[in-house]
Parts: sequence; C-alpha cells; structure tokens
Amino acid sequence: MSRLAQTHGLTDVQQEILSTVRDFVDKEIIPVATELEHRDEYPQQIVDGLKELGLFGLMIPEEYGGLGESLLTYALCVEEIARGWMSVSGIINTHFIVAYMLKQHGTQEQREYFLPRMALGEVRGAFSMSEPALGSDVSAISSKAVKDGDEYVLNGQKMWLTNGGTSTLVAVLTRSDEGHPEGTAPHKSMTTFLVEKEPGFGEVRPGLTIPGKIDKMGYKGVDTTELVMDDLRIPANRVLGGETGRGFYQMMDGVEVGRVNVAARGCGVAQRAFELGVSYAQQRHTFGKPIAHHQAIQFKLAEMATKVEAAHAMMVNAARKKDSGERNDLEAGMAKYLASEYCKEVVEDAFRIHGGYGFSKEYEIERLYREAPMLLIGEGTAEIQKMIIGRRLLEEYRFQG
Repeated sequence: MSRLAQTHGLTDVQQEILSTVRDFVDKEIIPVATELEHRDEYPQQIVDGLKELGLFGLMIPEEYGGLGESLLTYALCVEEIARGWMSVSGIINTHFIVAYMLKQHGTQEQREYFLPRMALGEVRGAFSMSEPALGSDVSAISSKAVKDGDEYVLNGQKMWLTNGGTSTLVAVLTRSDEGHPEGTAPHKSMTTFLVEKEPGFGEVRPGLTIPGKIDKMGYKGVDTTELVMDDLRIPANRVLGGETGRGFYQMMDGVEVGRVNVAARGCGVAQRAFELGVSYAQQRHTFGKPIAHHQAIQFKLAEMATKVEAAHAMMVNAARKKDSGERNDLEAGMAKYLASEYCKEVVEDAFRIHGGYGFSKEYEIERLYREAPMLLIGEGTAEIQKMIIGRRLLEEYRFQG
C-alpha cells in the first residue's frame, strides 16, 4: 500500500472494502485499461466484476439490498477505481448520483421500486441536466414538460449524458410551468423525471432517442451521448419526489456529492500518474545515473507527491462533512477545484518525466494525459467552483459594519 493518500480513522469494514477494491483494480483493471481505452471499448467484464463486489449498491441502504456505506467509503473506492481507469469510475458515478437522489428525494414507492434493483446493478442509472446551448447556466434550460391528464409530455434535447446508452433509468431535468405562474424564478419551475428506457442507441422507448456515442479526446470506453425527447410521455408517478418544482434542488444535491466523486477521481488519476513518474524516473538513466537522482527530477517528484496528498486530504474532508449531515458545498467545491487542477499538473509533470516516451501510446501516461482535462469541466468548471466558493466565503465572513 502506498505511503501517499492514507486515510486515518477508517473502520475495519471500510479497510476491508478498500483492500478488496484495490486488489480488483490491480488485477482486473490496470492490466487491460489502456488497450480497452484505445479501442474505445465498453469494459463489460470489469463492470460485471464491480457488480459482484456489490459496488453498485455501496451507498444504497441495507433495507433496499445495498451495503449502506458512507460517502467517504464510496469516494475512497472511486479514488482506487480512477487510479486504474477513470472511465470505470464514471460508469459508477452517474448510477450513484441517481441512487442518491432517489434515497434523499424519492417517494417511498419510487425507492422501493428502483433501489433494490439498482443495488444489484440490474437497473443502471444516468442523469441528464445539460443541454447543447446551456453550458453552466442551468437556469436557461429549454426542454419542457407539459401536464396532460395523468401524464407529462416531455420535449427537448439534452447533452453530455454519461452512460446514455448503457443505462436503463435516467433522471432528466426539465422546465415545468404547471403550478408555477409566469414570473416564477427559473430554478423554482424545474422538475426531475425518472425515465425508464431500454439500453442501446436509437429509439429506446417511444418518444426517446439516444443518437449514438460522442467521440471524445479521452474518457473513452464509457458512453457519452445526447438524449432527444419528442413527445415523450411519462406517468405523473415518475416525478421524483412526487412534486413538481423541486428538480433544481434535487439535481444540485446530487451534483454536490458528484463533486466529491470528481475530486476522488482527480486524486486517483494523480496518484497513478505519480506512481508512473516515480517508477520511470528510477529506470531511465542519463549522464550515468537514474534521472531520479537529478535534483530537478527530485523537486518535481516532491511537488507531485505534495499535491496528491493535499488533494486527498481535501476530498476526505468534503466527504466527511457531507456524511455528518452538514452543508458541504464550500468543501465540495474546494475539493473538486483543487483535485482537478492538481491532477492536471501532476499528470503533466509525469508526462514530462517520461520525455519523448510519454508521447507514445505504448506508455500509460499518454492515456492519463488525455483523461485529466475532463475533470476540469466535469460537475462544474473551475470558474463555477470559484463562484460557489466565493459566495460561501462571503456568507461566512460577512462584514459587520
């Protein structure tokens, strides 16, 4: 076990879970990750292994067939998985966010119907908030739901849907003016719908189309898609929580824990980059000695390790704050911002240590170099995180004049 990124105060159960996940990553993910990533191949065998480990139900309460573990346990598992291949952690993350939203905001009927099957990985979750012209301005959502008897009719186009093809349940955020008079604040007229569908591409249920995979620079293997709704009819009992107008708050709660997840991914990728860099530096010789013995490389390794350690500490703090039941948007924003920025820097330093070989697809660092940028924008850009952090700091340090 690495000296870096240790987490103190874990229970025996948490340590056993992490040890199991770490072994799985070392034996089942790292040896095949680069090959699968280069082929942009969905890692079905790895996903099946994660289902057997129970990771799809890690935070789902025991009463619904899950393991009932904490956000901290989940985040530490994500850190380990991302260390092996970040795309696999993405497959888990969107599923986890939908399960979390159901646990926190769903009706009793919705929890009983979905959560036991989600715990087994039989139902796989994805969530859809972004749109082609949306960017970071969630209030500008244009997709719309209109009440029609006991159903809602949904129309619009969504974007950047992780697990869009492989999922069977999508939490979709739309505007719904029903019950909300003109002039209502945009965030108070949004509703989250639980949309069931068949896995695959094309028309996956009447009125719902998943056009195909978006070709990306990195973050391959996992399918990222659009979602098109054309008079998609959804029963009223599939409004998350049974009440319209709560969608923005539900999604923001899910994204908040998602930011802890992205921070954990940044920690995992950075840790792997450090491992690759420190290993290569001891094998590569220049001027008659390993490059690790040159002061310039030692300075670089020292900076990399310090960043890995700092990001891990902030991620753990954010997860523990959420587990305590306290508001953690400040801590989650800081952790996501720092971990993603440090991840980019550590990966680039490891890339530089590899020299020309880092540019070769034969070396794992090449894959990490293409994966790290996604963390800079996933679950909110650095600029969005700074806005959240700044506003919260002004709340906490309000000038008393």
